Amino acid sequence: MAEGGQLEAPKPRLAVFKFASCDGCQLSLLDCEDELLSLASAIDIVNFPEASREMLPGPYDISLVEGSITTAHDRQRIHEVRANSRFVISIGACATAGGIQALRNYADVDDYIKTVYAHPEYISTLRTATPIAAHVNVDYELHGCPINKHQLIEVLLAFAAGRRPQVAADSVCMECKARGTTCIMVTRGEACLGPITHAGCGAICPAYRRACYGCYGSKDAPNVASLAAWFHESQGRDAQELTAALCRFNPEVPALREEARKWRPDAAKKG
Repeated sequence: MAEGGQLEAPKPRLAVFKFASCDGCQLSLLDCEDELLSLASAIDIVNFPEASREMLPGPYDISLVEGSITTAHDRQRIHEVRANSRFVISIGACATAGGIQALRNYADVDDYIKTVYAHPEYISTLRTATPIAAHVNVDYELHGCPINKHQLIEVLLAFAAGRRPQVAADSVCMECKARGTTCIMVTRGEACLGPITHAGCGAICPAYRRACYGCYGSKDAPNVASLAAWFHESQGRDAQELTAALCRFNPEVPALREEARKWRPDAAKKG
């Protein structure tokens, strides 16, 4: 009961769902630690198997979805999540861009299954691993591997308040400049994906003289063709290196996928 005898508005109900992933992005919510107290005052976490003993049924106001779709069962389940949620937010590289497991899309999945499993006849899987937005409408995508916990809190509070999230659309290069890191692509000849990768990690890898490998997803409108041509012409990177760099974390980002196929036509998606 609020002051003046008026009833308080119910808090938005939050649910967290996992598909094919490593759980790292869900753990980012738990990593909020002290911030969880203020978050809990604004949002009611009612379904979170990673951290709760009781799972309450929907409908839900906000659903966080981690992971890509790799099985027929998950393909059905994501439609159930969408039907039961007012807003769906996909979190992490797997949910937004297919993730590492989507590298299967450029190979023969049967060969992988026979190599990895002693009894491949027991494995039931789709021939591709795809992001959540390939199956249902997604209201917001939060990139990262794993996601940035501060960005996650901002997105959740923004949706709870009915406003647009204040998440910068800059590239990792801007973060390098902000922390005074010398460009390793220029000084060391590294094949760095910083110019086309979404900011959020704090440019950790370049700060330790390691090229950005794109784990935070593609920035808006990336000039992939220009960067790939520079890697090839100025650094002598071959087609295999280029496709590996472009597709490592984000195989299903259209701009990266199409550029990779220009260099490796033989790597077209199977099935």
